[in-house]
Amino acid sequence: MIRAAAFFDLDGTLLAVNSGRLWLSHERAHRRLTAQDAAKGLAYLVAYKLGLVDVRMALGLAAAALRGRPEREFEESVHRWYEEHVRPLRAPLAERAIERHRAAGHRLVLLTTSTVYQAAIAARDFGLDDHLGTRFAVADGRFTGALVHPVPFGRGKVELAEEYAAREGISLEHSYFYSDSITDLPMLERVGHPRIVNPDPRLALVAKLRSFPVLDWGRPEVPYDRTLVQKVTSLFR
Repeated sequence: MIRAAAFFDLDGTLLAVNSGRLWLSHERAHRRLTAQDAAKGLAYLVAYKLGLVDVRMALGLAAAALRGRPEREFEESVHRWYEEHVRPLRAPLAERAIERHRAAGHRLVLLTTSTVYQAAIAARDFGLDDHLGTRFAVADGRFTGALVHPVPFGRGKVELAEEYAAREGISLEHSYFYSDSITDLPMLERVGHPRIVNPDPRLALVAKLRSFPVLDWGRPEVPYDRTLVQKVTSLFR
């Protein structure tokens, strides 16, 4: 019997927001980031969304910033932040798609560039079976400052999905992947059933040219840190 999976991106897909921006605001509010570092981080996120930079550079900086911090403390902080700031921003129609795949007997997998700590919480929140995300190296309960490869970005998502599929006996040719981002094109091309959700402009064009199905899962109102946005703008003056 052929086993299929439904893979889901998180930011901009299951969530109607890029949660990285919310995390930067959270860390800044708790004085774990300077205003300058938070602004630079947001600039990276904007450039990443436009497909102008490789997010692995930003993730490397994030890993380095965590060096020496207890993993357990970080995990608890992520959990509190998700419940307070992220959970209300779930895409309104995402659960309908999830339920259809569950009814079809598909394996439900979160495949995201977000950390495995956020991915684990989000997977439980959406009722998914498993999750794949960015991993930071840990030794003796503390972060070492290094990334664990492959990083789930671009081709890295394909590598992780192929490893997972081989381990779980899943056919990617019969599987689905939902995403909003042009950076996920390699994974969209790898599965048999690509699905485009609230796409960025470049992915919208690709979807039109290739006749990929395009879905609208809705967009709840998203709060933002006006001061942080102004600081990012000043970096480009």
